[in-house]
Parts: sequence; structure tokens; C-alpha cells
Amino acid sequence: MAITDWPEGERPRERLLAHGAEALSDAELLAIYLRVGVRGKSAVDLARDLLQRFDGRLGVLAEATLEELASVSGIGMAKAAQLKASFELARRALSQEMASRDTFSAPGQVRDWLRLKLGSRPHEVFMALWLDAQNRLLRAEELFTGSLTQTSVYPREVVKAALAHNAAAVILAHNHPSGVAEPSRADEMLTRTLKDALAMVDVKLLDHFIVAGTQPPLSFAERGLI
Repeated sequence: MAITDWPEGERPRERLLAHGAEALSDAELLAIYLRVGVRGKSAVDLARDLLQRFDGRLGVLAEATLEELASVSGIGMAKAAQLKASFELARRALSQEMASRDTFSAPGQVRDWLRLKLGSRPHEVFMALWLDAQNRLLRAEELFTGSLTQTSVYPREVVKAALAHNAAAVILAHNHPSGVAEPSRADEMLTRTLKDALAMVDVKLLDHFIVAGTQPPLSFAERGLI
């Protein structure tokens, strides 16, 4: 049955207008974006298929390639391009917010951005959010990538990047593709090494986050590990 044949109070667009976007499920929000379904499936059915293809997780969906999105029956390259554009807009909006205010005073935004950026990566990525003296974002930079289990991080390269961006402070982050956010002993040792190396060039390490799937990223600062 087409969505236009549903009772008005059950249609996603009408529900959004009446109750706000937060009242809708992930599938309903996606359905509004997709607009139309395919033969035998409503836009909501198609949205559910899309989510199911990517483990029911928006973070995994956001990181899917154009080809992976287009491979879902009923999506195609045009809808895939629209979806990629929407997720990129969300990332850029968060980046602009971080660049316009004291990033360290808005940890929720940092966590949201990191989840979008790293939460569904299949391999480990180590990145830095370089900040100016007012803790505003200068640049978010992926510094190292590794296997599913570990990343080789070179303190000298991190210091060189800090100097290249004329950074006053930094927030570090890396993901755990295993889905477990707990820091390892190696993570703690690396953080201390980087903190000491960056201090030698007067760059303050404000925090180090571990991102694991869709759960809130773990903060080293909150754990008292920095």
C-alpha cells in the first residue's frame, strides 16, 4: 500500500509536521527523504530494507559507499547520491559549529561528530582535532590508519602536524572496530607519550576519545587518564 493510502495520522510527513522530527523512527525519517517507494513497497518499506542492509545502524549507513547504497533494490545511484549528500551536510554542520565556538566547552558536539566520522569504520583510524588558542577548530585531520586491531602512531609526525597547523591545543580520537570502547594499556601509554611530546612544543592535549560504534565515545579526560 502506498503511503498516500495510509490514514493521514500515520503518514511520516504529516506526523513530522504535527509532532516534530524527533517523534519519527529512523525508517520514517529516511522515507521522507526517499519520497517514493518502488512497485510493491512503500517508501517506509524501502527505508527499512536500506537500514537492514546496513545492520540497522545509521552510522554504518552514513559510511557506505555510493555503490553499496545503490546496490539496495529500489535505491539506485540518484537516491544514493542524495543520501551521501545529506550525511555529508550533517558532518559539515557539526564541523562549522565546532569552528565557530569553544570546542572543548561543547563535548556533546565533538562526540556526535566523531560518531558520524569514525563509528562505523571497519579499520582503525587515528585522528586529531587541531584547535586554536580559543579552542576553536582549525582542522580535523586523519593522521594514521591501520588494521582491524592496531594503528601505528608516530609521535614525531603528530608534533609536525601540530606545528604545521599552528595549533594551540588538540583533541585526539581513534576508533575501536571491535565495538568495545575501553582503552587498552597501549592506548593509555600512547596518550601519555603524545601529551609529553606535544607539551614540548606548547600544544595542550585536551582529551583523547575512543569511538566504538554508536555508543557514546569514551573520554580519557573524564576517566582521569590525561
